[in-house]
Amino acid sequence: MTVSDHPIATSLVRLRPVRHRTVSAPLVDGRPVPVQVGSAAEVDGPAVGLAVQFVLLAALSATVGLGPAGWLAGSAYAVVTWLLLGRGMRRSGARMLGAANQVTLARATLVGAVTALVAASFWSPAPVGLLVAVAGVALALDWVDGQVARRTGTTSALGARFDMEVDAFLILVLSAYLAQSLGAWVLAIGALRYVFVAAAWALPWLRAALPHRFSRKTVAAMQGIVLAVASSGLLPGSLAYASVGLALALLCWSFGRDVGWLWRARHRDPVPTGFR
Repeated sequence: MTVSDHPIATSLVRLRPVRHRTVSAPLVDGRPVPVQVGSAAEVDGPAVGLAVQFVLLAALSATVGLGPAGWLAGSAYAVVTWLLLGRGMRRSGARMLGAANQVTLARATLVGAVTALVAASFWSPAPVGLLVAVAGVALALDWVDGQVARRTGTTSALGARFDMEVDAFLILVLSAYLAQSLGAWVLAIGALRYVFVAAAWALPWLRAALPHRFSRKTVAAMQGIVLAVASSGLLPGSLAYASVGLALALLCWSFGRDVGWLWRARHRDPVPTGFR
């Protein structure tokens, strides 16, 4: 992942509005670059992503079928992603997406396809091979966008936020798909991050910065991999239950440890006022 490495860290990166600031050149991940007015580099990234998402949904509908549920879920996801990414770019002062964020946008488009396939699976059998393949590529690109950001020196709050939201939603969608076969308890894997975010609005001490821990990053990355493998149907029933249960247990442990650390540190430093 780019900057944050755990769903709990969605409270750590804050995008503050840029006020009374004059931008003389477009920004790539928060850095000014010389671009001629009207050049191709000023293409609206979120709008392109929206268009590509609908093309991908149309392709899925023509090949494997989506039905009304798939189209509705995929379209809603595409529009919300377009709106939120555009809002994030305006608040950060960015006029275009850098290379790392373009990779994340491609990954977000794949997550939209997974969302549509999962929604359609509630009414008709899903093309499991395709669903897992698309989810697997989206998970692999999570490593790619982080590498691009670090090697080009273009890590940014916008990129971190975008990356985390895509990660979190993919895990939620895969949890919803597996819940159909393993039980509703699997939804806890995808819901924990959103529960934490909601709790942080009421408890400001949950918004403080956490110390870096490699174990947190490992546990977070493990969730998507385990859910994708379990969704493939290649694991025997008992092994699927055990692997997903272990992933949930480790996630709860990681969340619990970090919440405990935040509780103990709640009076050490002032709590930041911004919240993602």
